[in-house]
Parts: sequence; C-alpha cells; structure tokens
Amino acid sequence: MSNFSDLGLRDPILRAIKEGGYEQMTPIQSRAIPNIMEGKDLIGVAQTGTGKTAAFSLPLIQYLLKGEGKRKAKTARSLILAPTRELAIQISDNVRDYSKYLHLRSTIVFGGASEKPQIKAMAPGVDILIATPGRLLDLMSQGHIKLNEVEFLVLDEADRMLDMGFIRDIKKIIKELPDKRQTVLLSATMPKSVTTLANTILINPVRVEVAPAATTAEKVEQHVMMVPKSRKRDLLGHVLKDEAIKRVLIFTRTKHGANRVSEFLEKLGVTSAAIHGNKSQNARQRALADFRDGAIRALVATDVAARGIDVDGVTHVINFELPNEPDSYVHRIGRTARAGATGISYSFCDHEERAYLKDIEKNIRQSVPVFEEHPYHEEGMAAAPAGAKKDSNNRGGRPNRNARGGSPKGRAANKTGNKNRRSGSPKPSGNSQNSAENTNANSKPAGNPAGRTSEKPAGKPNRKPGNRPGNRPSNRPSNRPGNKAGNQTGNRSGRKTSSV
Repeated sequence: MSNFSDLGLRDPILRAIKEGGYEQMTPIQSRAIPNIMEGKDLIGVAQTGTGKTAAFSLPLIQYLLKGEGKRKAKTARSLILAPTRELAIQISDNVRDYSKYLHLRSTIVFGGASEKPQIKAMAPGVDILIATPGRLLDLMSQGHIKLNEVEFLVLDEADRMLDMGFIRDIKKIIKELPDKRQTVLLSATMPKSVTTLANTILINPVRVEVAPAATTAEKVEQHVMMVPKSRKRDLLGHVLKDEAIKRVLIFTRTKHGANRVSEFLEKLGVTSAAIHGNKSQNARQRALADFRDGAIRALVATDVAARGIDVDGVTHVINFELPNEPDSYVHRIGRTARAGATGISYSFCDHEERAYLKDIEKNIRQSVPVFEEHPYHEEGMAAAPAGAKKDSNNRGGRPNRNARGGSPKGRAANKTGNKNRRSGSPKPSGNSQNSAENTNANSKPAGNPAGRTSEKPAGKPNRKPGNRPGNRPSNRPSNRPGNKAGNQTGNRSGRKTSSV
C-alpha cells in the first residue's frame, strides 16, 4: 500500500490531497495511517520532515466525519498538542488544507497572541483544537475550554514538549480528558521520559519506527569544522561566500546570540532575520514568511523557536554553536533534506564544545566527518590556549552544564553564592519558553565573580571590636573617607546592620 487512494479515505479528503500535489505516501504515513484508522493507539518515531503531520491528521479527519456536526459549546472533539506556536500554526494550516471540502471546524490556541479571538473561536465548539499546553491551561482555568468531549488526542513532537518542561502541564491536561479515547504520540527521538509518558497515557499501542531513534536523516551530508570560538564569525562569513548556500538555517544556543549573528550577517550584506522567544508573534511569522518566500537568505534561530519551521528548499543548516543536548542536533539538521530532498549541515566546534561533539556522535552512533578546507582549521585543531579560563567544577574541559539554569543539583549548590550577587546581575526570565532557550546557553557559573569571596579581607571586620552581639552599637558615624554617616566600617557583604 503506497498510494493515498488505497487507504479508503473519503473523496473530499483525497481531492484535497491531490490538489496539494501528493500521491505517494512516505514510510511513516504508509505504516501509521492504516493502524490509526483501525482505532489503535500508536507511537510513531520518525525524523522531522518525513510527513508525520499528514500521518495523524488524515485519519483524524476521516474519524471525525462519523459524528460531523455534534459539536458542543466550548468543547473540542479532538485535541492536538504541540510544543511551540510555529508548529501549532503549521499543523493548523495542514489540517485546514486537508479538510477544506468538509464542514469540520478547527481552531488554534497558543500564547504570545490575544486571547479574545481564541475564546470567541472556541465558544460554539470545534471538531479539532490545535494548542500549546500553556495557553490551553490558561483558557481551561478561565472556563473557556472544556476537554470532557475529546475523543482523539495527538501529542506531536513529544520529546521537545518534555525538553521544554511541559510534563506537568501535559499531565494536568490529560486528567481532564475522558478515559475512553484514541491517543497518538509522535516523536523524532524516544528518550526514557517520553517512553514513561507513553506507558501512562496509551493503551496497548502499536509502535511504528521508520528510523531508529536519534538517527539523523540519511540524505543530510554532515560536516564539523574545528574553529576557535573567537573566529566563528569569520568562518561564517567565509562559508557564506559559497553561492550554493541559497537558503540557510543557522542555529545558536541563546536568543542574544541569534540577534548578534543576524546583525553580523546584515553587516556582511547577507539578508537575514532572527527568530526566538523574545520576538513577537507577528515578527516571527514575518521572518518565516520572508524566509519561505526567499526574501531573506538566512534565518537565525534558537532550538525552541525552530520547532515548526516547515520550509521546503533549505539547502544548508549551520550549527554556529553546538547544542548541549544531543537530541537537538538531530532536530536541527532535520530542517534540511525534508520530504526526500538532500541537504548539507556544517557544525562549528570550538575547544569548549568538543565534549558536546562526542556526546552527539555517541547519540547518533556515527562520527561526523571533519571538514578541513577552511582558513581556521589549524587554529581549531590546536590545543586550547594555555591562558584559557577553566571552571573549577569542569572536568577535562567539558562545558559546564550545572551553571545557572542547569541541573537541580547545580542550582542548589549555587544558592549560597547567589545571595551576594550584585544588584546589577541579570535575573532569569519567568517565561517558560524563554527559559527553555536560556538553559541551552553555556553560561558562567552562578555566584561571586572570579577571584572574590563572600568573606571580608583580613583587617576589615564587619563590626567594631566593641560591637559584639548583644551590645549596643556606637551611634557615632565613621570618620573614614567615603563612608556615609551611621554606616559600619567595611560592611560590603550585604548584611543588614543591627538597629538600636
């Protein structure tokens, strides 16, 4: 079974598929769609760009035709959860294309946009609700969405949802769903966290695995370029002189890094835009549209924002910074070589990122060939500079993963040092999506700056000799230059002085 016409889909659906230019099914579609149409729960493991959206949306639309028109106010008959607004929008566009000759009602709910149109769209009830977990829970708590009528649940990009910290939100949402439902979970990788989730929400699922988990797309030609961190921008400018790089997606670990790279490209005369969590929804959609239409040559993105970028013809992916999560590498390079096309990926690796490279190669079970034909290869292959700063908690030059925003153990260890942080230090963002991007940064350890301690230097006690605990402190101001009246001498640690 290789053609969509062999599936027994309704004529209006086949008509929409044909108008989209599709006839042959991809491997994930040919194996997943028949099982879903039989009413089975399913786990689908396949790389980005293999047609997963059609694999669940086509049988879902076919299923909903059985009870067409039985919508209830503020409810949805099916729910599709996605980790990012870009992916949610992509799914919504595909669902509307496939169901355009039917009378099914669908809507989309995501953060970063006004709630009012979303509330209005949900008021009469819908057949298909596509949502991100955070905004969905917000509208549920306000009483604008009820999930007691959901018959069909889809979790798309489940691994990324868990990476972004949505596990609690997902569990809250699932508690509101009826026990009797059909569930489909799709993911490009299958870490233990996703397997555990699948075991709790699916019943006797069929597992369809087109490619082994954490393997890279076969038609992506991968290269790694060794380069000093200080020469990465120079290397990027050198690489982009190649006119064969017509549409390139460039990845950074942080939002600020994405902005800086985009600004650098503009100075070089390379049209570009940055897309990340700090950008408004309109700005992100405009950047995607310009990239898709060819108005810009390069799109610079963080891992979180890049989920849902469904653009054909991406010739190259450049990892300006290697990801500190090996699975992210698989997702990044999967943005090229989509739907059977070929593509090329370049990864810039500095001395501090070599441990990341080893983790990636271990995860994908293959070595990434080193590309030597560039001006900075010798510098990149040389040993790390003798004067390079090393984190005392790092072993063997491995980038610090327990820095601010890292593991719970690392955060706990840094609490003491953070008490004395100067008031000008940046505070972590409260936004969950922005925090997900910030935790990917290779940031400095929290605590006091290098070379300083929270203790006072010898000879400068916080109290005068007579001011022991329990004694009344002197009211006379210090006569030392620079001290305000009433301040105790040498008290820089941030402790409150005792009051009379």
